[in-house]
Amino acid sequence: MKIRLYLLLLLLSSVVFAQQKQVVTSIDTIKNKIGAEFKLTLKTSVDTASKVVFPNLKNIGALEVIMSYPIDTIKKNDRYELIKKYGLTQFDSGRYTIPSVKILINSKPFLSDSLLVEVANVKVDTLQQKMYDIKDIVKSENQIGDWWKYLLVLALLLGVGAFLYWYIKKQQKKKIEAEIFKTPIEKATSLLQTLEKKELWQKGEVKAYYSELTDITRNYIEEAIEIPAMESTTSELILGLRAASVKKKMALSQETIENLERVLKQADLVKFAKSKPLDFEITEDRNKIQKAILTLDKSIPIEVPIEEDILLNEAQRQNQIRIQLRKKRNSRILISVGVVVGILFGLLVFLVMTKGFDYVKDNLIGHPTKELLEGEWVKSEYGSPAVLIETPKVLKRVDTQKMLPKETMALIKEMQFFQYGSMLDNFYIVVSTSTFKNPVEIDLSKALEGSLKLMESQGAQNIIVKQEDFQTGEGIEGIKGYGTMTILNPINKTSEKAYYEILYFKQEQGLQQIIILHAEGDRYGNEIADRILNSVELKQASK
Repeated sequence: MKIRLYLLLLLLSSVVFAQQKQVVTSIDTIKNKIGAEFKLTLKTSVDTASKVVFPNLKNIGALEVIMSYPIDTIKKNDRYELIKKYGLTQFDSGRYTIPSVKILINSKPFLSDSLLVEVANVKVDTLQQKMYDIKDIVKSENQIGDWWKYLLVLALLLGVGAFLYWYIKKQQKKKIEAEIFKTPIEKATSLLQTLEKKELWQKGEVKAYYSELTDITRNYIEEAIEIPAMESTTSELILGLRAASVKKKMALSQETIENLERVLKQADLVKFAKSKPLDFEITEDRNKIQKAILTLDKSIPIEVPIEEDILLNEAQRQNQIRIQLRKKRNSRILISVGVVVGILFGLLVFLVMTKGFDYVKDNLIGHPTKELLEGEWVKSEYGSPAVLIETPKVLKRVDTQKMLPKETMALIKEMQFFQYGSMLDNFYIVVSTSTFKNPVEIDLSKALEGSLKLMESQGAQNIIVKQEDFQTGEGIEGIKGYGTMTILNPINKTSEKAYYEILYFKQEQGLQQIIILHAEGDRYGNEIADRILNSVELKQASK
């Protein structure tokens, strides 16, 4: 009886627990690789009036939330089934517990189940597959095209042309303004004609017209009669003119002076009292000024210059002519230089936009490895067993007695070493061949390690090594070691990243080695290295 009671109580408690369990927890997998996604799913079923709040989390325990998926809602009769998913990941291997997550249903907290997951290491097998360099960035196809570059260059050239045109016009205008007139009357007559061509008063600019008209008149009086006309008022000017006519014995009629005074006062009214004379009055004033200036010029007594003054004036005139010619010549030179500079600048911008900055820099300033690539190459045999190879420069023989320990040299029958440049130069090439006295088992991978240790002793650091099989055009097989290293310059204590390639081939009792090293990212260096490696031919060792 008691056993039946206990079973009944256990059954009831299970039913009650199931009824209270509001959140169902599940996960797509309990074991995954490093960085892979675990998808945690939380599901709850509520009535249509309930409010459910799922937390917005950045981490759940030791796992990072990489994606919080939108809530899926499924309606079943009079209830809603809400499903919330979280994408979790971990970048360290091990076993991790996903703790309970709190969900609010009508402000009442409910907890999800905790789960145990495992993050496994990714097996890296470098022996079964080859390692390859990261490929260069491939330029994507431009859907727009390059027409905008040509349009921009054209706009720049037009801008340069417009600037040069404006500059030349400005210089011409200055030349006209700075033109030297022989006499004051010639200058005044020319300026009056220029004033009429501007048609200022016809355009409504009456004040500007009268200002220029009176300035021409006052300038003439100041230069021809030698009285301070520009700084004087109208009354002071007329008084000074009357006094000068008496002093210089000028035959001036009263009518001429009165007409001049009337026009100057009319100009004062226009400039300061905003008076607006009629068109016929403006024409009369202009005629009166012209007539007054001509009358004043005729009334000035003519002084007969002495011979010394004539010679002095002629010398001054010749000097002025020379100055004008020099200015014109300098102006022409300046304009020519400006045009040439503008064209060169436009061409430079065009080349940068179409070919790129590196192309312009390499072709104008120069690039050491570009000069090697485009120079005259040499094909020659080096060492024994011989290596036939094409290089941009002839390789020079190096004494190997000081390079290797005596113990190593005792095993070698013959060793020859040829190189161009050094590890600190822009490009470094080595070809070496060795034959041994006694039969030895040659391990090319060990030979590669030895070469890298030798380079390390010469300043190489942080060496990254990759290895693969290599085959010449004739089918001779060997190994190729390649990667990057940092080369320390012992003189200036600077370092530079370099890319290297080392080839090793073995014959019966012979070993052949090729080393190529250049700055990392040097595209000309890459082209040189490819051309050298494609030219390698090996001679068989003599028995």
